[in-house]
Amino acid sequence: MSIRILLAAASSLCVVCAAQADEYTRVNTTASQISFTYNQMGSRVYGTFGKFEATLDFDTDNLADAHTSLHIDLTSIDAGSEDANTELVKPAWFDTEKFPVAVFESKRFTQDPKIKNLYLIYGQLTLKGITREVQVPVELKPDNAIGVFDGELVLNRDEFGLGAGEWADTVVSKDIAIKFKVVAPQQ
Repeated sequence: MSIRILLAAASSLCVVCAAQADEYTRVNTTASQISFTYNQMGSRVYGTFGKFEATLDFDTDNLADAHTSLHIDLTSIDAGSEDANTELVKPAWFDTEKFPVAVFESKRFTQDPKIKNLYLIYGQLTLKGITREVQVPVELKPDNAIGVFDGELVLNRDEFGLGAGEWADTVVSKDIAIKFKVVAPQQ
């Protein structure tokens, strides 16, 4: 009879563990990535930011207290060529001497009522000294006690004063797609 009690207790424990929320509070920046794409003279261009810091406080059962922030070192840009990298840190683009970091700060999270692991993060993006309200759709892909948060934000570069002067024409697309993959171990 004691074996039945032990099995019942073990089964109950498994049910309780399975019902717990998923919590993610640390970001593995080494496994995470921020990239961007845009069109230049009709060709698709891909680039990355190599240095960034991120914080995350995310509990699937407590979205009211969820928060994230992202600080991107704009000097760590790799747009695929030295010429592009040199140009993008200049005042017409990121002006990294005055504004070396882009910052995203979340304000609230909501969950898609139809898709379990799809969330919308509302927050503020500050780039080149200009702050704008943004909404970022993010999909949580849990995988063996690791959460992978995939998202994409399309920003209009004119709204942040990017690409001024000779770059204000349409040689470079106005829309820039910022994609990210944030990896966080489950707590």
